[in-house]
Amino acid sequence: MTRPALNAAVLAIDCEAEIQRIADFFVHTLRGFNKRGVVLGLSGGVDSSVCAALAVRALGPKRVFGLLMPERDSSDSSASLGAQVAQQLGIAYAVENIAPALEAIGCYRWRDEAVRAVLPDYTPQWKIKLAISGGLDGGINHFRIIAQSPDGQMHEARLPLREYLQIVAATNHKQRLRKTLEYFHADRLNHAVIGTPNRLEYDQGFFVKNGDGSADLKPIAHLYKTQVYALARHLGLPEAVCNAAPTTDTYSLPQGQDEFYFALPWHQMDLALWARNHGHGAAELAEALGISEPRAAAVLNDIDTKRRTTRYLHARPALVEPVFHPSQESAS
Repeated sequence: MTRPALNAAVLAIDCEAEIQRIADFFVHTLRGFNKRGVVLGLSGGVDSSVCAALAVRALGPKRVFGLLMPERDSSDSSASLGAQVAQQLGIAYAVENIAPALEAIGCYRWRDEAVRAVLPDYTPQWKIKLAISGGLDGGINHFRIIAQSPDGQMHEARLPLREYLQIVAATNHKQRLRKTLEYFHADRLNHAVIGTPNRLEYDQGFFVKNGDGSADLKPIAHLYKTQVYALARHLGLPEAVCNAAPTTDTYSLPQGQDEFYFALPWHQMDLALWARNHGHGAAELAEALGISEPRAAAVLNDIDTKRRTTRYLHARPALVEPVFHPSQESAS
């Protein structure tokens, strides 16, 4: 059997058929959970917007509840786009500013302490982001902090491991607190919680354990980002959502996902991940993306490395021995 040529066409899907398949998944899953509807966080990004629209197609707007959860470092457009999506879909939603809670549990304090260890003049009025480099150039991946002081000057420093881990641990509070609020509303409404990662994020471990990685159902985790954008357009979501570049929306400076985590921009990473999943090698990927073969090989290796190093994020709690057996369910 001849393999298809490696190009963007391999990611094409029948959008209407896929929407119906996911709608059936929603109905079947909620029936199994004995839940009346779904709750999800709305960031204004394409993933959460598509998940909300899919839920409405499956369940109707009255059984979908959205949450907008801005904080001190959120972009101004996140809440406004999230509200626009909720209003277009006709779903109920609430706005929960999580900044005071993050302040109380030390999110900003722990982060700022680590930043000052490498940029002593830093104050909370500065804007910051993290960036990764090194791995695709043949070296070891390392992180840098990029900061902008109030006078507009840019500052940059390499992050030692301790400070990097502390910044990430502190900012992970944001995803975990948002998930806590989602489950509060899910409990009060007898709803299930939607997780919104796409295939690229889910496969490569781009989520926080017990944060945005926690959910009762993940309706787009099998879809490449390219396919999520195709569904967004097919579902008639706002142009600003359909054309928005993926961001982390975690740090105060604008930050693309490829800058922080992925080896390439999302549309190229989609094709690289598809190539890895379907047995295409570095030479074919290099030709498809217009990059050198060594760089393509490094990208494929990075995919495998992330799968190994983030396996813990997908893992269930470890038990000394099994406690529940499928046979017990049928007997009960």
